[in-house]
Amino acid sequence: MDKYETLEIIGEGTYGTVYKVRHKETGAYYAIKKFKESDENQAIRKIAMREIRILKSLSHHNIVTLYEVFRRNKHLYLVFEYVEHTILSELEAHQNGLNPNQVKKIMYQLISAIKYCHSHNIIHRDIKPENLLLTQNGVLKLCDFGFARTLATLNGKYTDYVSTRWYRAPELLVGDNEYGKEVDVWSIGCICAELLTGLPIFPGDSDFDTLRHILSTIGGNLSDKQSNAFNSNPIYEGVKLPLPKKVISLESKFKDFPSNVISFLKGCFMYDPKSRKSCEELLKHDYFSNTFRASFEQELMELFNDDYEINSSIRISNSEFCSPEQGCYQERLEM
Repeated sequence: MDKYETLEIIGEGTYGTVYKVRHKETGAYYAIKKFKESDENQAIRKIAMREIRILKSLSHHNIVTLYEVFRRNKHLYLVFEYVEHTILSELEAHQNGLNPNQVKKIMYQLISAIKYCHSHNIIHRDIKPENLLLTQNGVLKLCDFGFARTLATLNGKYTDYVSTRWYRAPELLVGDNEYGKEVDVWSIGCICAELLTGLPIFPGDSDFDTLRHILSTIGGNLSDKQSNAFNSNPIYEGVKLPLPKKVISLESKFKDFPSNVISFLKGCFMYDPKSRKSCEELLKHDYFSNTFRASFEQELMELFNDDYEINSSIRISNSEFCSPEQGCYQERLEM
C-alpha cells in the first residue's frame, strides 16, 4: 500500500471496504478492496479465497479485472481496475429512468457477462445497481464476486441469504437452498425494469414484503417447490403467503413499455426457475433486434479495443495462488 495514495472510499460491504487509489509512480487509478477482518479469521479467508479463485478463472470484457492480490498487516487486499461510475449513480442522476437505447446497451452487456459466468458454472448471486460499473465510454463491468459460487454438479445446497432483497428470486425469498443459475436471470429482469423507470420493481421492506410485491405484479402462484419451502421455513411459521386481492400486471404497470420489453421481463419473471429464459435465450430475444445486435456488437468491439489499450498500459503482473482448500497463497507486500 505504500506505493498508493488513498483518495477516497468508493464502496463498503459486509466484508470489505473499497478505496479509490492512485499509484504514486505511474499516476494510474485503481480500486483496492481491503477485507475488514484479518485473514487469520478462517471464515474471511475462505470467502476471500473463493472470490479470488473465481475472479482468476474469469476473463471477459464485461467483468471487472482483478490485477493482483497482496497481504499487508494480516489483511488481504484485492487490486482491481478502477471504473468511474456505477449503475446506481446513473439511476440517481436519472430518477425517471435512463434512455431506452442506453438501457438496451447496458442489458446486452450484463446478460453477456452473466452468460459467460454461467458457461463456467458460476452464479453471481448479487446482481444489483451497486455491482454494475460503467466506464466513461459505456462499457459495463460486473463486479463484486463475494457472493458468487461455483455450482455443484449434483444436489448442490447453498445459502438462501444472497442478493440484495429487491433483486432476489422467489426461491431465495422463501428460503429454498437448492437453486441454480436462474436466480441471476430473475435479477436481470429486476435491473431492466429499474433502468427503464428509475424505480425498483419489487421494493419490499422485508423478504415477506418483497414476495407481496412480486405476487401483486406477476399474479398467479409460486411453484409447488417454492410454496413448500415457504411453508416449511421457520421464519414464516404461522404466516400465510401474501396473496394479493388485486393484481396490477406488468402490462398495466408499464403501459408505455413496448410489447417486446414486457415479453423480455416475463421471460425473467417466471416463478418456476426451469421456465425462465436462459441468458442465451435472452440475448436472442426480440428486445434485441437483429439490427441492434449487428450494430452494437460492432460498437462493442471498438469500445473493447479502446478499453484494452487503456488497461494494458497499466496492467500489473498477476500473483500465483494456492487453492482455498490448501489454505495458502503467495504474499505480495508491495507492488
